[in-house]
Amino acid sequence: MVRGGGLVGLVVLLLYGVFSGNFGPLLQNLLSGGAQSLTEQTESAPVSSAAEEELVEFCEVVLRDTEVVWERIFREQLGARYEPPTLVLFRDRVESACGMASAATGPFYCPADRKLYLDLSFFEELKSRFGAPGDFAMAYVIAHEVAHHVQNSLGTLEKVNKLRARSSETQSNALSVRTELQADFYSGVWAHHAERLLGTLEEGDLKEALNAAQAIGDDRLQKQAQGYVVPESFTHGTSAQRMEWFARGYKTGDVQQGDTFASLDS
Repeated sequence: MVRGGGLVGLVVLLLYGVFSGNFGPLLQNLLSGGAQSLTEQTESAPVSSAAEEELVEFCEVVLRDTEVVWERIFREQLGARYEPPTLVLFRDRVESACGMASAATGPFYCPADRKLYLDLSFFEELKSRFGAPGDFAMAYVIAHEVAHHVQNSLGTLEKVNKLRARSSETQSNALSVRTELQADFYSGVWAHHAERLLGTLEEGDLKEALNAAQAIGDDRLQKQAQGYVVPESFTHGTSAQRMEWFARGYKTGDVQQGDTFASLDS
């Protein structure tokens, strides 16, 4: 049973994702009561090819790397215990505690069940549609969703959603931008420690991650979709902001330096 009180309880269940996905059907499901019961989900769809099997293995390796890094960061920098999320790999459609989602939604994290969801076909779209190829571009996407789990674990998402519940649409969008930029920063923090602890990064990996961050900025996506940008409707941040905050996290490796709520312009 999904628990929560009134409007705030509902807002806490809003989805967080690396892309500006179509969350309408999920939110409608949630608001109409369709997410009041959660059925057991298969954590990984059966693989249908050798390529898919390789992709599943890659996702599992990245998730394990995030667990190693964030367990250490929580212990050494925050004095807390890290409880890792579950990665759900699916095809076409999936039901989460936040409602039903399709592949068109894009990768997302659901705070209600503490799981991150990723369609197996997404990485090909990352390369072909968004022009962000490379293994580390894919790793950045997973790390970004894990970063939302970190925010959830630290209580950030709950605080933000309480503010959004009493904000105007423009103010709510601005809070969403700050939340996404902090997730980009945390992704950079993960990359910093993954390189130092695990030797994960290879030559060119950082460039792939920055390219992915640049490819999914609100300004770039809106320009591609409609030929112009509407800054007050941004929910994830500009390409420059996303690259800047990822790079800042990678440079510092210090989770305490990621206060994106202090300023959107810094």
